[in-house]
Amino acid sequence: MTRRVHVIVRGTVQGVGYRYTMRMIAREAGVAGWVRNRRDGTVEAEVEGTPPRVDEVLAWMAEGPPGGRVDAADVTDVRATGRSGFDVLPDA
Repeated sequence: MTRRVHVIVRGTVQGVGYRYTMRMIAREAGVAGWVRNRRDGTVEAEVEGTPPRVDEVLAWMAEGPPGGRVDAADVTDVRATGRSGFDVLPDA
């Protein structure tokens, strides 16, 4: 079974290494997807994989990297795409 989620993370999440640390965490967990900064100061991501692996990444996303502060992580289940790899995308 595969789960894909769309996540918007709010707080001090830009300029603290959030995206690049998340890419490392996601690749170690073996999930697919992407992460990017948004102009409103939030971070947006999609994560796809087995439910336990997605939950592992979501747990990290709720904490974030040292130096950051996560106030909220809004998670929405979306349709799985079957893509592979995890990328940092250009800002949206």
